[in-house]
Amino acid sequence: MKESEKVIAWLQDYFEKNGKGCKAVIGISGGTDSSVVCTLLVKALGKERVVPVLIPNGTQHDIDVSYELIDFLGLKPLVINIRDTYQALTEAIEKELDTSLSNCDCYYTNTPSRLRMTVLYGISAYVNGRVANTCNLSEDYIGYSTKFGDAAGDFSPISSFTKTEVRDLGKELGLPIKFVEKTPEDGMSGKSDEEKLGFTYEVLDRYIRTGEIESPILKEKIDRLHKNNLHKLQKMPSYQRS
Repeated sequence: MKESEKVIAWLQDYFEKNGKGCKAVIGISGGTDSSVVCTLLVKALGKERVVPVLIPNGTQHDIDVSYELIDFLGLKPLVINIRDTYQALTEAIEKELDTSLSNCDCYYTNTPSRLRMTVLYGISAYVNGRVANTCNLSEDYIGYSTKFGDAAGDFSPISSFTKTEVRDLGKELGLPIKFVEKTPEDGMSGKSDEEKLGFTYEVLDRYIRTGEIESPILKEKIDRLHKNNLHKLQKMPSYQRS
């Protein structure tokens, strides 16, 4: 059995046990991960049970790729633009703090992601849905995700696959190469993931799977990112009453 067929069977089992008759709600970015997960969901549940949601923050330069994926899979998307909500929230926080958040990269990067997850759960509540997490192992390993943002979800089909392996899944599923090999980016900084990280997914994935890496400097960086971001993967610490 192909790996993609195993994931499809897992999804069918998950929905049978955790949401029989429920729909799958998924945010579509146009990137490889959401494209592969959406395709897996269509094959596992059928088009009528998959709710794809496009969530731009103002203008999204590559949103056409998301529409192309939706057309390829024969789906009808919901489109929710969070620009006004994001701006109103930012202005309210700036007013209370009496400061500008324009130079706060942590806020700028993570808040839109958390608003997008709020949108997905809002839609899920109405359609009786389960929200798909689309993070892969490579991103999770180094914490390249937003806690309570894209790192959230009800089920996670590809979190045990590296970026390289997710691309292989896409090829197995017959996705056009433009979806499988799309350059990963956050859509906000104007840089690719690999430009921001300072190393390629190929280098990272090899290190994750084999422990092999040529550069001691990159090894130190990857190890540091992994250690510093383990809190994103672990259960929330809680005081235990004695």
